[in-house]
Amino acid sequence: MAFRSNQPVSLVFPPFRGVTRRIILLALVEFLGAALLTLVSRSSVDLLLSLFRLQPSQTLSGMVWQLATYPFVGDGLFSLAFALLTLWFFASALEDDRGSRWLSEYFLVATVAGGALAVLLSLSGARIPGLGPYVVTQGMWPAVLAIMVAYGMLYAEQQVQFNFLFSLKAKYLAAIYVLFYLALALVGGDRFGALTALCNAAAGYGYLKLAPRRGLRAGFSERWFTLRNAYYRAKRRRAARKFTVYMRKQGKDVSLDEEGRYIDPDGKPRDPTDRRWMN
Repeated sequence: MAFRSNQPVSLVFPPFRGVTRRIILLALVEFLGAALLTLVSRSSVDLLLSLFRLQPSQTLSGMVWQLATYPFVGDGLFSLAFALLTLWFFASALEDDRGSRWLSEYFLVATVAGGALAVLLSLSGARIPGLGPYVVTQGMWPAVLAIMVAYGMLYAEQQVQFNFLFSLKAKYLAAIYVLFYLALALVGGDRFGALTALCNAAAGYGYLKLAPRRGLRAGFSERWFTLRNAYYRAKRRRAARKFTVYMRKQGKDVSLDEEGRYIDPDGKPRDPTDRRWMN
């Protein structure tokens, strides 16, 4: 696919690889495994899946893993198929541009932070029909909405073409998805599911606005290595000052630069690639 161009992007099957492939395969394995186990014992499958769906009361009671597992609990064959196809089209584009690490981090942050926010809002609005401590949601659509928001923000003017019938800018496509879930949350139906999707979108939006371009992990690593290198430079300068004082007591003058590196007494310029002058 080509991005940031004036040419429409057709929804053809992109390469099936990377983090996008792992997310899709994990969701399919869970769905097929649950379908097979249903043939043995439906009640056992329901009990098992209830441990991984998102339910506010269970999450607050210690089942915090639900914040990461609820997207991978299938909510029906056709819903899952359409969600995974949408994820495939748009997540693979983000992964090609931003990288696998960025996509995995974005998916995790949007899912966990969005789920946590939905749990808190559901508990605070317990008197609203469809919300409360015992409502349940599951499925990939909240994460898909977060992916759509990211695509709409990063490629706002990109035309997305649907089977050569019509095309729509990415920002408008993302807005349609958001408005659909907003209407669902206001009108009713699966209100907690719609709220979770909107919270995923909000978490994804906040991530794109606040996190470094390469992601939180890369930004943290850069900050850590910057602080570590500053510490070692300060330590080297301090050792250099002590060495200079010691050598003067021995009747010898030693010249060091601002970084604490030795200066050739002959005054010859140093070759920066000469490892003999590195310390």
